[in-house]
Amino acid sequence: MGSRFLGRKLLQMIFTIAMIVILNFLLFRLMPGSPERILFRNPNVTPAVLADARARWGLDKPLIPDQLIAYVESTLQGDLGYSFKYQGQAVTDVIGQAIWPTLILFGLGEVIAIVVGLGLGAYAGWKRGGIVDYLGNGVSLVLYAMPYFVIGMALVLIFATALRWFPTSGMLRIGADYASWVNQLVDFLAHLALPLATVSIGLIGQYSILMRSSIIETLGEDYVTTARAKGLTSGRILRSHAFPNAMLPAVTLIAINLGYVVAGAVTVEYVFAWPGLGSLTVDALAARDYPVLQGIFLLLSIAVVVANFVADLIYGYLDPRVRA
Repeated sequence: MGSRFLGRKLLQMIFTIAMIVILNFLLFRLMPGSPERILFRNPNVTPAVLADARARWGLDKPLIPDQLIAYVESTLQGDLGYSFKYQGQAVTDVIGQAIWPTLILFGLGEVIAIVVGLGLGAYAGWKRGGIVDYLGNGVSLVLYAMPYFVIGMALVLIFATALRWFPTSGMLRIGADYASWVNQLVDFLAHLALPLATVSIGLIGQYSILMRSSIIETLGEDYVTTARAKGLTSGRILRSHAFPNAMLPAVTLIAINLGYVVAGAVTVEYVFAWPGLGSLTVDALAARDYPVLQGIFLLLSIAVVVANFVADLIYGYLDPRVRA
């Protein structure tokens, strides 16, 4: 891969992140109210204490450039301020505690959906007009049209409420005393099963539909006709010629979905009370915890930008014409 292409994409990513940081600063300053309003809840706070708090937080200085420069410097140092709701805790610590459950849930969900969805779509497209194509495409369209919370509620009603195979919510049993780490792992996997199934099922449909369309498009290409004329088997043509070329649009979709790993967590985590970033976002909105919301917004935005940067690199590797 050319250094010029890599440098251009890297500069674009850095510029986009810089714009996001500035937008993140301005967006939350345009909201009604100000941080010191939380002190008004205490009737014993005097005007002098209020003025001292404004000076300590730098709110007595001009918004631009003083507050903007201070915000950018703090952000570059990893200082996102302190949470209003979780008093005494830094925003980075609050987000850090919630990010791992989300990454485990959506990371595994993405992997399962990519493997199953791309495999199902490739086979359905290759066997176009067959029973697998009709069934696979129909099921994929239904799954693609269903939002996460509908899938999640259906799974809860069937497998948790009716059959009682899995817990309804949470990541571990509350107050449980585990005899060993194996028992704790089993309990964690039992709690993970339904949320993970929800995420995977919700993503399989779109991967399958996209891959089926790409495979059908590649069937009319000259290199597939040439491979058939050489006498190659259908399986080898699919694996070595059709599938790699059909992966180009799928790479873009995978990158976008990886960027939205955190963003898509809100509904699933809320249905299953999964203690991740989605639940934290809902709690922060209810408590008007602006520093935490600001940190989550920044994390989401950077995740999307980095995922698209990786997609550009993979795209350039798969299709050399992109690097021109």
